[in-house]
Order: sequence, then C-alpha cells, then structure tokens
Amino acid sequence: MKHLGHILAAFVCVAPVCMAPVAAQAQISDDVVKIGILTDMSSVYADTTGMGSVVAAQMAAEDMGGSVGGKPIVVVYADHQNKPDIGAAVVRQWIDTDKVDMVGDVPTSSVALAVQQIVRERNKVFLMSGAGSSDLTGKACSPNGIHWTYDTYSQSNVAARAVVASGGKSWYFVTADYAFGQALERDASALVTGLGGKVLGSVKHPLNTPDFSSFLLQAQGSGAQVIGLANAGGDASNAIKQAHEFGLQAGGQTIVPLLIGAGDIHGLGLPIAAGTVLAEAWYWDLNDETRAFSKRFMDRQKHMPSAYQAGMYSATMAYLQAIKATGTDDAKTVIAKMKATPVADMFTKGGMIREDGRMIHDYYLFQVKTPSESKSEWDVYKLLATVAAKDAFRPLDKGDCPLVGAK
Repeated sequence: MKHLGHILAAFVCVAPVCMAPVAAQAQISDDVVKIGILTDMSSVYADTTGMGSVVAAQMAAEDMGGSVGGKPIVVVYADHQNKPDIGAAVVRQWIDTDKVDMVGDVPTSSVALAVQQIVRERNKVFLMSGAGSSDLTGKACSPNGIHWTYDTYSQSNVAARAVVASGGKSWYFVTADYAFGQALERDASALVTGLGGKVLGSVKHPLNTPDFSSFLLQAQGSGAQVIGLANAGGDASNAIKQAHEFGLQAGGQTIVPLLIGAGDIHGLGLPIAAGTVLAEAWYWDLNDETRAFSKRFMDRQKHMPSAYQAGMYSATMAYLQAIKATGTDDAKTVIAKMKATPVADMFTKGGMIREDGRMIHDYYLFQVKTPSESKSEWDVYKLLATVAAKDAFRPLDKGDCPLVGAK
C-alpha cells in the first residue's frame, strides 16, 4: 500500500465550493458535505472519466452555490490505479478518517464491486458513473448504491440488437480479462443467442494492452460476421485501429465496440471509425441543454464531456438536491429521496431510480459520421434511434438483486 499516501494527497477544494458555512444545521454530519471522486487518473479510462469526472462534480457543487443546508460542499479525489485493493483502501480512509459522505464515479468494475461493499458496510452513498458491470445492480446490488449512467446490459442490448437485426448473426468476442469485460461479453452473448444468433468463441486480453494482433487474428480466423469488442476506452480504440490496419473490415467482418465514447472516436479519427454503429447513454450534441453544459465543460477541460462525465454531474446534482430537500446527509434518507424523485436535467428527462439501484433513462444508437458528414471537430455521431428506458435496461425481475421485492 505504498502508493496510498500519494493517492490521498491528490485532492481538490475549489472556490466557491469551499465557502464558510452561512448557517448551522445539525443534520449535516461534520458540518460539511464531502464528495469523493474515485477514478482513473493515469490509465486506460483517464480521458473518459479521470479529471473530467472530478470537474463534473465540481460543476454540480458550484451550481448549487457551493453549499447545501448552509454547509459547504467539498470535492476530493483519488486515483485507484485500476486496482481493487488501492481503491478499497482509499475509500476506507475517506469514510473512516476524512468523513467523506458520498463516493462517486469509480470506473473499472472490479474496483467498483469492492467499493460497493465498503460503502454499504459504512452506510454512505455510492453513485457509480464510470463503472459498468450489470452485477452492481444485480447479484451484488446494494441499498447504498445507485448505478447512474450505463451498464454492460444496456450497452450490449442497444448495440447488439441493432447489429443482429441488420444481419450480423455470428459473433466472436475480444474481451478485457476482468469483471467488466467478462460481464459485457456475458450480457452481449445472451442477447445475441436470444435473438437467434450464434457466438463462435472469444479471446481474453489483459487490461490496457498495446498489442491486439494475436487476439484479432484469432477473431479473424473464426470466420464470424461480427467481432464484438467487450472492452472500453483505450483498449477499444487500439483494437479498432489495429483491426483497420489488419484489414478485418475490408475482409467483410464488422467490428462492433460494445463500449466506446465520442472522445475515443475523436481520438481515433473519422477516417478509421466512420460507419461504426454503437450505443451511448448520452452525447454532447443531443439538444440545446447538452450543448450548453458541454460548452461550459469544454471551457475548463478543453474537450467535450463523455457520457460518464455528464452522468457524474447529473448524479452529483441529484444527490445535493436530495440533501437540500431533506435537510440531512443521512445516507438512507438521501437515497430514499433520490429514488422517489424523477431525474429531469441535461442528462435525461424522465429518468427514475429503481429499487435495485439502477437509474433507467432513454438510450441512443449512433453511427459514426464520415469526414464529409462532420461539420466540426467534435461532430462525430449521427443519431439512428432513441431507445426507451424500459427497452434499454435489464428488466427489474431479471437481475437477481436480493433487494427487489424484499420487505
């Protein structure tokens, strides 16, 4: 645990967020509302979560005026380095010593699964935006956890359903070898076979590997119509780039990234990614509200927000508004208020939080634009379909969450 001191030293407290309290209210514990953003600052998910997720939480705190219930809002952050033991140690110290009330973001599902248990034991609030495994609201669900932005079921469901419907019946998976990738392959495989398709096999790769050649050659040799990338972030980008170099698409195989974002597509470039069909929970250019938020974010971060960063803003705002409405930061009270309150903001309209902790909302199917179709640097998607929340997410009774129906 030699990295822990360095990790915990990385925190931020930004004016006007750290204002002196203007009124006393005993129901706010420790006279401060402290938010901890646990994220990937240095590896494969740093661009799509990382400092951008911290900035999103800061923006929400600032939009609340820097305080709630007369108490200041403080935002701290740490890098979990994609290691469950480091993430767990950070959260234990945050809650036990630093009096953090809410833990947010936590990309890398193996870290999120460990953190979910700690937050539950200590009766705090866990708002997941970067984490993906659908187990977080399934068999590992928690009364203290809310899964906000996406999960492996919704991503697989929206993307795979569209590809199978268009004729992509046989699949082979290139999968990140940890909890998230395994869940993504599992959920996508079930959907493909349920729709009458076939899964011809899969190959596992280490997280953050630079060389996909052997994995892609196995996928090519399978003869599958579709190569499903059950990975994300830099891994998905590298796999697509190398598949393009090896001529897999030119040979007639379709590459389907099951989790990739607009920032990744921007980095890849439209000449490589053009025509790719993918699912996203949110996009910066959907409407006037998303564009206004994204302009504010870009002014600070110099890039457009990812869905996970936008989701972190939305989740943090809902949390702070629940504290304001109830007059307390008690976890059970705040979560009950959040679950009773529809989500209507720049992230979604008509969102709702189910008893398993899943926030359901409309989803989007996009196709990457060609260079000639794009009108600006970040104009990368054209909208193919909007999928209603009830059709995008796993049915409540299919996730094996022990909270569902419990008295």
